[in-house]
Amino acid sequence: MSKIVVRAERPEDYQAIDVVNLSAFEGDDEAKLVASLREQPGYRADFSLVAEFNGRPVGHLMMTAGTLAGANTNTPIMIIAPMAVVPSQSHRGIGTVLVEEAKDKAKSEGMAAMIAVGKPDYYSRLGFEPASKWSVRCNLPVPEDAVMLIELDKGALKGGGIVHYSAPFLSMY
Repeated sequence: MSKIVVRAERPEDYQAIDVVNLSAFEGDDEAKLVASLREQPGYRADFSLVAEFNGRPVGHLMMTAGTLAGANTNTPIMIIAPMAVVPSQSHRGIGTVLVEEAKDKAKSEGMAAMIAVGKPDYYSRLGFEPASKWSVRCNLPVPEDAVMLIELDKGALKGGGIVHYSAPFLSMY
C-alpha cells in the first residue's frame, strides 16, 4: 500500500491544489482563497501543505500565522484554512495526516494554538475543542460551534480573546 507523503507546496502544484479544492468544496471560493492568501505579505510556501498518494496530490492544507488578541496579551496562533481532500480519496486518513503535520509545523514555529472553522465532529476527532471552552471567538460570521481550537502550549488560551481573520477570509462571507 502506498504511503501518504506530505510536503510544502511548489508553484508547479498550484493547478493540482485548485483541483483538490474545487472537487472537495464543489465551488471555487476556497481555490480563490488559496490564491489570495499566496499574495498576502508573509505568505510562506512551507505553510501550504500538499498530501500525495501514489505520487499525485490528493489533499491540501493551508496555514496562516495569526494572533489571539486577549485582554492583556497577544498570543501567536496558527489558522488552518482551507483544508481539502479529493472526495475519491476521503476516508484514507489524508486529512488526519495533514493536520498532524500542521500541528508539528505550528509547534516548531512557536505557535500556542491552532484554530479551524469547520465541522465540529471532524475536528474533535483530531483533538480540537470548541473555542468557547476558552472564551475565544473569531471575526468570521460563522456559527459559534464551528470554531474549533487545539492548544499546543498548555494554558496559552487562558483568558480568551478574539482571532481576527484577514481580508481574504472575510471576502468569502
